[in-house]
This record gives sequence, structure tokens and C-alpha cells, in this order.
Amino acid sequence: MLHLKNKRKMEGLSSLEGWALIATYFVAMMLLVVFLRKHKKTKEEFLVANRSMPWLLTAFSMAATWVWAPSMFVASEKAYTQGIVGVFWFVVPNVLTLILFAFFANKMRKLRPEGWTFSDYIREKYSKRCHNLFLIESFGLQTMSFAVQLLAGATIFSKITGISFTATTVVMALCPLAYTFASGIRSSIITDFWKMLWIVIVLLLGLPIMFSSAGPEALFNGLGGVSGGFSDLFSGNGLMVTLSFGIPTTIGLLSGTFGDQMFWQRVFCVKADKVKRTMITAAFIFAVVPISLAVFGFFAAGTGLAISDTQLTNVGAVMAFCPKWFLYLFFVLILSGLISTVDSIICAVSSVAGHDVVKRLAMNEKWHERIQKNIFLFILFANEVRAARFAMIAVTIVAILIANIPGLTILYLFLLYGTLRSSVMLPTVFAILGKRMSERGLFYGILTSMIVGLPIFAYGNFAGNIPMIVFGSLFTILASGLMAIRRKPLKRGPVEMVVKIDRLEMDKCIEEIKAIGAEYLRCAEKMEGQICAFQALTESARETAKEIRKSVYHYKQLRSSVYLVRQKKQSKFNHKRSRRK
Repeated sequence: MLHLKNKRKMEGLSSLEGWALIATYFVAMMLLVVFLRKHKKTKEEFLVANRSMPWLLTAFSMAATWVWAPSMFVASEKAYTQGIVGVFWFVVPNVLTLILFAFFANKMRKLRPEGWTFSDYIREKYSKRCHNLFLIESFGLQTMSFAVQLLAGATIFSKITGISFTATTVVMALCPLAYTFASGIRSSIITDFWKMLWIVIVLLLGLPIMFSSAGPEALFNGLGGVSGGFSDLFSGNGLMVTLSFGIPTTIGLLSGTFGDQMFWQRVFCVKADKVKRTMITAAFIFAVVPISLAVFGFFAAGTGLAISDTQLTNVGAVMAFCPKWFLYLFFVLILSGLISTVDSIICAVSSVAGHDVVKRLAMNEKWHERIQKNIFLFILFANEVRAARFAMIAVTIVAILIANIPGLTILYLFLLYGTLRSSVMLPTVFAILGKRMSERGLFYGILTSMIVGLPIFAYGNFAGNIPMIVFGSLFTILASGLMAIRRKPLKRGPVEMVVKIDRLEMDKCIEEIKAIGAEYLRCAEKMEGQICAFQALTESARETAKEIRKSVYHYKQLRSSVYLVRQKKQSKFNHKRSRRK
């Protein structure tokens, strides 16, 4: 796979070492999640962690979620093949995306303080069919993103350790499924914190090791890539990279957070007044990863390290310039980066299925009747948490199957689902900003972007046609926004108020009313009993008062009698005393 010009020996890991590291890592994650099982698995706890997650934990989780396969592999690959030009067009849009998203996320949380998903906001504001397109985009995006993580992990681990590609995809998928299935989004955020902390520490440790091994000259020599022709953004090569990679990547990344439920879910998990701080902090934490890995690629290019599979440039650099003990750490680093995104994807799918899908089915009378009559459907969709867990299992199976399709590459799949996300970017931004969009324009705009722009972009990538790549990416992002925006001002006329009845919410209200009515009856019965007791006490008090009055009367009579007796005795005594004198 790899070789140096100086024939430096590079050792990988054995299959036994690889399995041992994977097993140790997953056991540690599961033990950590055991402490999270004390939380009651209500819908709000399972999907949004009771909206009370600490902002710093959520910032690390957001950064870890953004550390997906492309950020771990593409940064080094672009540094090696396209120098500082390729790195610029990958790192800068990645970091700016999170910073830009912070302001929109903060505004969205104010609009929907008790929100669940962004797609549900579209349903309430526009229509069910627009909501359907957002659901298609969300499920398609999460599935392809899931497959990318498995593809990247299985590719690198099979080449480093010799572990079976298929076995690796299965293991990498099942472990995060296990702990997210048990504890939902809370387990994802807490485990992501420790994963991201590990990633940052290992990368900062690896930089001085590689610097001392390869030397400072290798770093500067590698800024132009292995060919040396990519050191200037405005050169011919620089413009070629800008058109073929920079523009599509920027569009895909800028739309990444806006069209991805992974990030909206964390917006609704963190405390409302800490949303902006969380996202901006996450951007700076994340920046450590692609910048450090790009430096690894520069060292590889500057020393003339020949790499047959450029997707694994970072691994090649580590194997060439670092001791074997650091390869162990780097192996766990890659595993942490991939798994952090996988568990976030699983939770995102669960939130959309557990809230949006169940809510839509409950609102549909025919489906509501089917769910009540069919035991299988009742088991799956009658409970939000149960439906969320079923979706977790389903997306895991599909992602494993996609990852094992022969011929797929990380870069192409990344660009493909990045373009899919861009189909809803402008409508999402317009909806948050309160821009007027027609329901019809929104629906057909997104639909056109998906069925026209996405195939053009995909064909351009496979054919290597740069104009088609640029046109496909621009068409996908612009068509949905331009067609959705309302051009004509609203006509003045009578104000109409439309009241939409949500069957599920209505059922909940009825249950609440019944519960309140029952409580009212209990209170009324208790009050009636207390009134009867009070009346009895009143009667008893009256009888007691009568007895007291009688006793007082007798007491006064007795006191008068005693007084008279004393007077008689005193007069007799005085009479006898006067006779003696």
C-alpha cells in the first residue's frame, strides 16, 4: 500500500491487535452508557435529553459529529495531492459552516423552544407534501452518511490490520446501535465528549512527533502537494481545484448543518440560552482536526512518501514517521471519529421517525385505524420511543448493505450526499428568516433540485466533467430557493384563520381533560366529606356550648350559696364574740 523513497520499514497492526483495540474501545463505551440507564426513557428524554444538556458537553459532541469520514481522510488526501489549495477549500468552509449555523440555530430555537425536528416545522408552516420531501432528504442523507462512515472505517481497518471489510462494517454499525438503542441522544452526546477529547489529545501529541521525525523542511516542501504545483490559490491549478472541488464542497458543507437532523437535534437538546455559544465553541474545537491531519499530509508530500491509495494518506504518514505505539492511539482516534458520527446519525433517524413519522400516521385516520387493528403496526408505531428504535435498526441494516457495494469511494459518496443536502439549504434559510415562500414553489423547487440537479452532479463526478459538476451543484442549491420564493405581493383581502387539528395532540388534550376531570371529582368528594365532618363538629360544638352554659349557671348558683353560708357563719361568730365582751 505504502512505500518511502528511502525504503523505510513501516509496520501495520495484526488482525489480533485490531480486534483487541476494537473490542476494548466498544466495551469502554458500553460501560460508560451503563451509568445512563437511570434516566426514564420518555420521548423527551430519548430524543432531546429533556432539553437540558450542558453547553460544553454539547459543543464537544457537535464537533465530534462534524468529524465525519471526509474530515478525517479528505483533509490529508487534499494536502498530499493538491497542497494548500485543496486544504483551504476543505478546512475553511468546514469551520465557517458551524459558525454560520450558530446564528440560525439560535434563531430557530427561539422560534421553536419546544421543537423536535426542522422537518416538523416545515409541516406546520407549509404542507404535508413539503414535509414528505424533507423526510426523503433526511432519511436519504442519514443513510448515505452512515454508509460513508462504515466505508471509510472498513477500508482503513482492513488495510491496516487485515480484518475482513464486511466484518468491520458490521461491528462498527452494531456497537453504536447498541448504546444509542439503550439510552438515546444522551448516550450519544456524553460518549461523543470523551471521543472528541481523545481525538484532540492524540493529534496534538502526534504533531511534534512527526515534526521531529520528518523535519521542518518536509512541511514547507509539502505545501504545494506531492507534485509541488498547488501552492497558489490563483494559479491555473488553483482555479481548477476551485471549480472541481472548492465550489461543490463549499455548497455541500454550507448546506451540511442546515439540512441535517444530526445538528438540529443537538440544537433542541442544549439549554435554549446556550445555543449560539455551543455552536461557535464547537467550530473552534473541530478546527483542530482537519488542520492537524492536513499537516500530516504535508509531511507525507514533502518527504516524497509514495502512497498508492491517497484516501489513506494520514495512515501512511503515521506509519512512516511515528512509532508503533502511536499507531495504536491513531487507530482508536479514527475509530472514535467515525463512531461519533455514526451514533449521531442513528439518533437523528430515531428523532425523525419517533416524532415526525409517528405524528403523521396518528393524524391520518386510515393509518390510525390500521395501527389500532394490526398488532405488528401497533408494536412499531403506537409508541414514539419504540418507533425510534425500529428506525435505528432499519437504517443500520441499509447502511451496511450500501457500504459493501463494490467500487464506492469516500469522496464521491461525500460529494453526492452533500449535494442532496444542498437541495433544502435555501428553503431552510428562508424559513428561519421568515421570508415569504409559496407552498407550491417550495415543493416543486426541492423536487426539481433532487431529480434534475443531483443526477447531473453525480454524472459529472463519475465522468470527470468539471462544467457538469459545477452546474449540477449550483443548480441544486439555487433551483429550490429561487422557485420557492414568493414573487408577487400578497393581495389584500379578508383575513382567514385556518385551524389545523392534530389528531395526536387532540387525543393528548382529551386525555389531559379526562385526568383533570377525575382529579376534580376526587377533590369534590374530599371537600364534601370535609363539609360533612365540619357540620358534625359544628353540631357537637353547639351541644358542648349548651353544656358549658348550664355548667356556668350551676357554678354561679353554687358560688352564691357558698357566699350566703359564709355570711351566716361570720355573723354568728361576730354575735358570740360581742356577748363574751
